Amino acid sequence: MSIKPPIVLSRLDLERIEALLERMPLAQAEGYATLRAELDRAEVLEPAAMPNDVVTMNSRVTFEDEAQGEKLTLTLVYPAAAGAAGTVSILAPVGSALLGLTKGQHIDWPTPDGKQRRLHVLGIEYQPEAAGHLHR
Repeated sequence: MSIKPPIVLSRLDLERIEALLERMPLAQAEGYATLRAELDRAEVLEPAAMPNDVVTMNSRVTFEDEAQGEKLTLTLVYPAAAGAAGTVSILAPVGSALLGLTKGQHIDWPTPDGKQRRLHVLGIEYQPEAAGHLHR
């Protein structure tokens, strides 16, 4: 197993994601143990202190799935906003993997079928904190 890269989360994103997980039925929430582990190991900053090269909630990020050689640009959203074209939920494996990464980082992430995907962050086209949208 590879070592996970350091990640950074905004306090606001962390609080909202934890609240989302706490509202789920226990059996459903147990399926997000990998996401919980990411939340637990993250460095947490105030939204105004967030570096502009970090994937935060509602960021629009371009990344490569290295196994498939596929480049995608998606907006990381909460489940209520997922399903629209160009979005990925924080609860989806790809969404959980991208949260907190910085441009240039990659992460190996387990998929529901038991395989690993290697995701590489190529760029962040929009980050709410960098745009001054600190409480979106």
